[in-house]
Amino acid sequence: MKLLEYQAKEVFRKYQIQTPNEKMAQNPEEALEFAQDIGFPLVVKAQVPVGGRGKAGGIKLANNADEARSYAQQILGMNIKQCNVKKILISQALPLNHEYYISVTLDRTIQKPIFIVSPSGGVDIEEIGRTQPEKIFQLPVDLLLGIKAYQLKKVFQYCFQQEENPPSIQEFSELLEKMYALYLKEDASLVEINPLVVIDKKFVALDAKLIIDDNALYRHASYQQWLDEDPEETTQERLARSAGLSYISLEGNIACIVNGAGLAMATMDVVKHWGGDPANFLDIGGSSNPEKMVNALKIVLSNAKVNSVLINIFGGITRCDDIASGLIQAIQTTSFKLPLSVRLIGTNDESARAMLKQHQIEVFTDMNLAIKRAVMHSREAGI
Repeated sequence: MKLLEYQAKEVFRKYQIQTPNEKMAQNPEEALEFAQDIGFPLVVKAQVPVGGRGKAGGIKLANNADEARSYAQQILGMNIKQCNVKKILISQALPLNHEYYISVTLDRTIQKPIFIVSPSGGVDIEEIGRTQPEKIFQLPVDLLLGIKAYQLKKVFQYCFQQEENPPSIQEFSELLEKMYALYLKEDASLVEINPLVVIDKKFVALDAKLIIDDNALYRHASYQQWLDEDPEETTQERLARSAGLSYISLEGNIACIVNGAGLAMATMDVVKHWGGDPANFLDIGGSSNPEKMVNALKIVLSNAKVNSVLINIFGGITRCDDIASGLIQAIQTTSFKLPLSVRLIGTNDESARAMLKQHQIEVFTDMNLAIKRAVMHSREAGI
């Protein structure tokens, strides 16, 4: 789950990470009211879960009320990398004497959290990472030992060794410790400040990025209010979340309903191999509740791009006869008219195939044959 900037900063403040004085607005009138409360100059910032807002015209500096209203009107409704701007952040403008970058994320190679720090923060941090890697410092953190004092000192010296009047090492150490605590306690996959600035010897997060692990959201009820308004979440993803299914929208037109994430990934690979294009990743999980199949079929049918449905089940804990029962129920309770390709093998597969045969549904035991049939259906539908 990618939080918007104003949401991430709300979490930052919970951990006493300082941010500018700012408020979120949803229309020009609110923006003007908040601007007058905050004072000028200020920054009007589009709230979208993608980078490149500044280069797209989604961040503007306003020096007076007329500019604040005008920029709010311009930015609201903008389309930035296919994300519609519905909210803006009215933020206190602070001096940018020097911009730093700092983040904590997971390095899967070494299986540890890692701090990534640079004295050259700002909009081109990715380019700096590519062209000047010596300006990027990485600090792995031992999950058992945590951050040690000598490590904090090393990072501080790297960032501020060239400065005549550096900030307090204690303030910097506390910032890193707060970010690490946030990373662990909120089940984050990324905590990022870019840029980080120093105002009167205090560190201030001018921008914030926070990504929460979707698998841990059940532990964080406070994020539910933001989940429901996630601008990146599709209708199908929202329905799947409500039904307790794992679903990711893709760009193709062959709906894939599979049990198990590994098999789902393999299924999509084989679909691509035979020239098809998956419309989604959908894992119905390992249980044998027929209702999961009913919900899964309703979800994929809500995608107007879908012109072929592929069901690939390898029954272990999941009973094939329960899958068949759910599929029959779904077909009978929906206006299902799309071509269907089914592969069932495993627990109770013979009785499942007999059930589906009674409803004139062809069932394959070979995965390749089922997928080739689904790709053929999709091509015929596209002619």
